Amino acid sequence: MYNVSFPGLGLEMKINPVAFTIGSFEVFWYGIIIGIGFALALFFALKNVNRFGIDRDGFIDCVLVGLVFGIIGARLYYVIFRWGEYYSQHMNEILAIHSGGLAIYGGVIGGLSGGCIVAKKKKLPIPAILDISVMGFLIGQGLGRWGNFFNQEAFGTPTDLPWRMVSENTGGIGVHPCFLYESLWCLTGFVLLYIFSRKFRKYDGQIFLLYLVWYGAERMIVEGLRTDSLYTPFLNLRVSQILAALTMLTGIVLLILFRKKTYKAADNIKLAAQTDTSEDIAKENSQTEDTEKEAVSEIVTDTDDTDKDKKE
Repeated sequence: MYNVSFPGLGLEMKINPVAFTIGSFEVFWYGIIIGIGFALALFFALKNVNRFGIDRDGFIDCVLVGLVFGIIGARLYYVIFRWGEYYSQHMNEILAIHSGGLAIYGGVIGGLSGGCIVAKKKKLPIPAILDISVMGFLIGQGLGRWGNFFNQEAFGTPTDLPWRMVSENTGGIGVHPCFLYESLWCLTGFVLLYIFSRKFRKYDGQIFLLYLVWYGAERMIVEGLRTDSLYTPFLNLRVSQILAALTMLTGIVLLILFRKKTYKAADNIKLAAQTDTSEDIAKENSQTEDTEKEAVSEIVTDTDDTDKDKKE
């Protein structure tokens, strides 16, 4: 149980990281919130797959494999960069993901990798899948950060700002609520990218590149405030800040290079459907014409036969 307060806002609350227990098994809010975030992200994606020209059943296969790879990637990323300082001496805790220790970047990398492998095998449009996936990620990331709140982790350095957070884990000192910063940034990003996808998207993969820029910019700033960052083994540099900078720059460069690109899988599907419809209409017209010709021919034949009978 934690006593959490936001003194500048006049808010005080008690939070328990454990939602409920089943026998001796504890179910944490962290896992429940991440599950809700995943469910909402999946719901959004399935409602929009047709708009992106993606086969629904194939996409579900991508999601299932991506989920497994995402969990593995998130935990592996976290354990690798805390191996020397902690997990090399606590190997029995490597699989204890229910109490925290999932790195967002590892989850994104793992999830996208697993999903893309399936997409390639099923010959699905990978850039379009990346577009819809990252919008789902923003939903999941925006909600998932509240799991950090219940665990009282992922907070920042001391501050006197009105929205500073105080709890036992902060040592009774007001700190930056970094979980809140990232949550608001991701949810805002989802709204903006969704609007962009409806009105301005010119090619598959464009939303993905914008995500790299949007999330990378936020992570570079917020990661610099956190006190629990993962560091590179040989240099005193924050891993997530380096990765955020690289992804943001990559996104900017590719957006510039692809600025004239105009290709969407959904457009090809619409064009194919229109072509099929046109062919069907032409076929029906042809069949109608043939029927009319046959009818006229039968009338002429009947008339000739009648005239012949009269003459006889």
